[in-house]
Amino acid sequence: MTAAILQKAGYKVGLYTSPHLRDFRERIRINGEMIPKDEVTEFVNLNKDFFDKLKPSFFEMTVALAFNYFAKENIDIAVVEVGLGGRLDSTNIINPMISIITNIGLDHTDLLGDTLEKIAVEKAGIIKPNVPVIIGSTQPETTNVFKNKAKENNASITFADQVVTVKNYIPISDNLQRFEMEYKGNNLNIETDLLGHYQRFNIPPVLVCVDLLKEMGMNIPDSSIYEGLKTVKSTTGLMGRWQILGKNPTIVCDTGHNTDGIKLVTEQIQKATFKNLHMVIGMVADKNIDGILALLPKNAIYYFTQAKIPRALNSLKLKEKAETFDLKGKAYSSVSDAFAAAKKAASNSDLIFVGGSTFIVAEVV
Repeated sequence: MTAAILQKAGYKVGLYTSPHLRDFRERIRINGEMIPKDEVTEFVNLNKDFFDKLKPSFFEMTVALAFNYFAKENIDIAVVEVGLGGRLDSTNIINPMISIITNIGLDHTDLLGDTLEKIAVEKAGIIKPNVPVIIGSTQPETTNVFKNKAKENNASITFADQVVTVKNYIPISDNLQRFEMEYKGNNLNIETDLLGHYQRFNIPPVLVCVDLLKEMGMNIPDSSIYEGLKTVKSTTGLMGRWQILGKNPTIVCDTGHNTDGIKLVTEQIQKATFKNLHMVIGMVADKNIDGILALLPKNAIYYFTQAKIPRALNSLKLKEKAETFDLKGKAYSSVSDAFAAAKKAASNSDLIFVGGSTFIVAEVV
């Protein structure tokens, strides 16, 4: 969202995100355009000996590629998404203008810690001396962690949900939704093509961020804010957020893959209108499988499957686990088979949902 707004304001914007869905180059974009293939191969060829010697991770090499490309192309500003955690993430070598931490959920607990407080400590590692920090959601378990880290670094801190009030949500079409918000005494009608009711949590920190950037001297007209938010997908190429893949039946995918994400996705499903619900679901073995299965709707036909990656949980094992949560369906050894079966079984008035893992979504978008 931030990248789209800055782009509409006329800046040359680098955007680094992870993971990708269809093409590795989705991770590295300038003004929505993916890094050219020859830039990737040239970078690898030039640095191969160094990589062989240092043995960085795949993610570390990708961050190096992104930062090298952004510098080479002389961008005005970069929007950089942290990979995992923050404190020890390779993106954390930069000194940003602003740091944003959205909400804290229990994910990657083997690496980040098994409580919200421990995870917050890792996330707070991106807070730098004298650099403003924006926290998306106020959570009792994490508030003091962020306040103390900000104080330690003499960094101003803003809890976005305390200054931006979401008053109403209005779905407009299959490609647009509107949020009525209040910020600094002004009523705002914000439309976005990023679907999913959960975008109500993402817009407030973006509005605060843009305000801070304006205070730092960046020229960002209000029209760029509205236009940027309205065209995030087309401006940045982002995929997989409550993305509608088809109609009659309605086919939706979403990359939400931890308990917090799945909870919001199931809330959205409950608000949808359909006759029968078909769930094409797969997961990776290192997630909180039981926690996710407990949240999934029971009044659905399930198509348990597995992505083409080593981390994927075997579809038969997933089916067995799901049965203990009263979730009924069949197991399929490939996403394409599960998806085809769901489409064959669904009538025009049904809803097919595809998700449970980013890697499942990657095989259908």
